[in-house]
Amino acid sequence: METMDDLDLDPRQIPRHVGIIMDGNGRWATSRKLARHKGHQEGLTAAKRTVRAARELGIEYLSLYTFSTENWKRAEEEVSFLMGLIKTHLRREYDFYRDNQVRVVHSGDIAGLPEDLQDEIRRVQHDTAGFDGIRVNLAINYGGRDEIVRSVNRWLHNGRGNSDLSSEALRSHLDLPDWPEPDLLIRTGGERRLSNFLLWECAYSELIFSDILWPDFAAQHLGDAVRDYAGRERRFGTLDAQSR
Repeated sequence: METMDDLDLDPRQIPRHVGIIMDGNGRWATSRKLARHKGHQEGLTAAKRTVRAARELGIEYLSLYTFSTENWKRAEEEVSFLMGLIKTHLRREYDFYRDNQVRVVHSGDIAGLPEDLQDEIRRVQHDTAGFDGIRVNLAINYGGRDEIVRSVNRWLHNGRGNSDLSSEALRSHLDLPDWPEPDLLIRTGGERRLSNFLLWECAYSELIFSDILWPDFAAQHLGDAVRDYAGRERRFGTLDAQSR
């Protein structure tokens, strides 16, 4: 597994926060004449592999698009399987979190999830809160537009509706206001769109679209994406490149 030293990059060239749209589980399974749920199971293995690789590369924050607000439109059987798979995964992976010092957080509308999954999310956040390694955001029942609406509603409920809403105020009411915005957003599976992921936060993120199906995504692919990112100039709307 590659480390930051293996990449031969200045630590300042490593993205602090990487977001990943983990796409292609179903197609991976279908191409192998397997049931779709086999692809989701392999996708979890790829997620663990990627968390470990990101930690080795010195990435501090990792956001994984786990289940979107639009995914409820899928077949009831598949949605039920995914809910159970996520819940079981959260419960069983404490040793992995501890060994890799993974602090798990959640973004998304937790109230819209089954109560038993809500409980598991709260528990894993509590149990890993003291870990000081990589921070991993599991975006479950997450949608970028929904997050912005919920942010505005939080602002209103805090009694701020008698003044104009600023971008700073909206940002302070997002799901993870203390997290830096993603430096790099990766989407696997060959699609070239954001699919409602971190719409506010990714305004100036560098984008990489990969044809690799998510279950096949390996540490090498993450390293390649970081190398690509390191070679870009980030201007943030100005004429001169700026450091983050």
